Amino acid sequence: MGLKEEIKQEKPFQSERHKALVNIIYTEGWLRNRMSETLKPFDLTSQQYNVLRILRGSSPKALSTSCIRSRMLDKMSDASRIVDRLHKKGWLERKTCAADKRLVDVLITKSGLDLLAKIDGPMNDMGELFSSISEEEALVLNQILDKLRD
Repeated sequence: MGLKEEIKQEKPFQSERHKALVNIIYTEGWLRNRMSETLKPFDLTSQQYNVLRILRGSSPKALSTSCIRSRMLDKMSDASRIVDRLHKKGWLERKTCAADKRLVDVLITKSGLDLLAKIDGPMNDMGELFSSISEEEALVLNQILDKLRD
């Protein structure tokens, strides 16, 4: 279904660029909802999942909360609060940084790695949302999105 039908817009868009902007915002919300549905059975938010993935990628090296924050997809997230919640669930551990006692180093636990292993299948299935476009179209889409952010 086209964007106009999805959002029940009756008037034409101001321009194709304006339509592209609205389309990206609408699609981002659609993808977030799908991701939330996928993560719900694991008692995780998309921001928590993002933090766990960042830590798995750096494992066994620890990362500071400021480093985690800089690598997060959602820059508005409160990394410290997310780390606290994940720590309470036993999916990561915190240690005082040896080089700077004011900083906290964060590591993913075995339990956190096991959780991500369970989630990998359902999250990989989310890639099927893009099965209606070819690899070449995905390449062009990525190039356009990268160009927008430049």
